Amino acid sequence: MSAYAPKKDIPGEEAAPAVVHRVRITLTSRNVKNIEKVCTDLKNAALNKKLKVSGPVRMPTKKLRITTRKSPCGEGTNTWDKFEMRIHKRLIDLHAPSDAVKQITSIEIEPGVEVDVIIHDK
Repeated sequence: MSAYAPKKDIPGEEAAPAVVHRVRITLTSRNVKNIEKVCTDLKNAALNKKLKVSGPVRMPTKKLRITTRKSPCGEGTNTWDKFEMRIHKRLIDLHAPSDAVKQITSIEIEPGVEVDVIIHDK
């Protein structure tokens, strides 16, 4: 026998533990300032909710290059135009319930920033 009285179940109060998921947020953009602003906003929102956050991890920048001739007809001196587009990528990992992720990702996203959210089940 225990010295404590048994707990009484209250019908209106049921504490269902929230399932914690591993969430990976991938951000891609051509503009560094925009992607860094979104990263800091996401991280600050997650830290305000007292969630475990790792990142942002800066992935290597992809440099897409195109070299083309300036002359449309192909005659004349061989002069070339070189165009380059840089794509920046950041990864942020969270350990949070799915409803908290919805609240965090509802922040203002800068134009030109693509957000990809992947939820891994444990």
